[in-house]
This record gives sequence, structure tokens and C-alpha cells, in this order.
Amino acid sequence: MIDLYTAPTPNGWKASVTLEELGLPYAVHAVNIMAGEQKTPEFLAINPNGRIPAIVDRDEGDFAVFESGALMIYLAEKAGALLPAERKARSRVIQWLMFQMGGVGPMMGQANVFHRYMPEKIPVAINRYQTEAKRLLTVLDTQLAGAEFLAGDYSIADIANFCWARTHSWSGVAIDDLPNLTRWLAAVEARPAVQRGLKVPFDISEVFKGEDAGKRFAESARTIVTGGDKT
Repeated sequence: MIDLYTAPTPNGWKASVTLEELGLPYAVHAVNIMAGEQKTPEFLAINPNGRIPAIVDRDEGDFAVFESGALMIYLAEKAGALLPAERKARSRVIQWLMFQMGGVGPMMGQANVFHRYMPEKIPVAINRYQTEAKRLLTVLDTQLAGAEFLAGDYSIADIANFCWARTHSWSGVAIDDLPNLTRWLAAVEARPAVQRGLKVPFDISEVFKGEDAGKRFAESARTIVTGGDKT
């Protein structure tokens, strides 16, 4: 049994979608990041960095894994799927996984901060991160022009990039001119395991129902951004 500590964010979905795709049994522990539960001593014992997601593998002596990319590699290796064994094929998957970890996630995350969460709008910062996010999404679109998936067969590279790229509108980035990316997003989202994973630990689409729901969510998230690690 895997214990998954998570919240409904792109990084959190990376873990839950991977678990669903692999068919590994797991128990969900929702972490209320708005309330700062990721900073409790109990959670810091699992992830010293105080971030979701994290897992504890009960079958391996309560072995803890944090950092979403490392977590995905660990789970794929455990199940023997979504990550090829052949050296070059494995490298291709890890390259595109690192592309998300080092580029897509951080740039879209900062676009969210300055476009949605900061009380003061700083146009130069908004433009910088939205422009870079669009550039990275365009790289994905180019890669997908001649391929169904990012690195050969469907893999953890697709899951990782999908979980962030699907939130492009929240970052204020349009993808109308990226047909290959649009096609790929729809294909990945249609997978039953992906649909299940996106509802862990709960269906965040319910949070956005109602008038001004997105605005209220952004205001709540602002407390994390402006409070930093003191939250």
C-alpha cells in the first residue's frame, strides 16, 4: 500500500494520475495547503521541504519519497511501466520529465503568481512568465507534431507535462495556435485513469462553481504566495 499525501494542484495530480495509470493500491491523505498543513512536523518528517505531493511506501519499510518527478520515477520503476527499461528510451522519457520539472512547472507557476495571486499587478513580470510559458508550450507542440506522445509510448513524461499544460488558461496563456498540443491534451485527458487521478484528493472543478469562484480561490491562494514559508 502506498500512502499519498497530496492536494489538487498540477504537481499533486502528477502523483495521483501516475498511481491510477499504474494500478497501484494507495490511500489518499489530503493536505490542506491553505491551512499550512504541509508545514506540520508530521508532514515535514516525510518531506523536509514541506511541499506536496509525497508518498510513503508501506511495502518498503515506510520508505518516503518527495519531489513529484522523483516520485513518478519511483512508482514507474516499482510497477515496471510508464518508463522504458532500454537506456535510450528511458533517457528520452526522463529528458521530457525534466523539461517539465525545470521549465513548464516553474514558469507556469510564476505566471500564476503574478497573473493571479499577487495583489499588485506587475506587467513586466506577468509578460516575462507568460511569454516563457508560451514558449515552452510551443516546444511541446513542436515535439508532438510528428508523434502521438512526447517520448515514444505514453509515459510519465506525458503525465507530468499534461498536468501542468492543461492549466494554461489559469496562467493566462492561450494555445489556440498550438494544434498538436491541443490534440494531445484531449487524448490524454480522455484516458479513464487520468480522469480518476484528476479528482484526487477531490474534484477541484467543484471549487470553481458559482459566481466569482475563481476570484475567491485566487484570493485564498494569495495568502500562501505573500506569506511564504511562514504560512
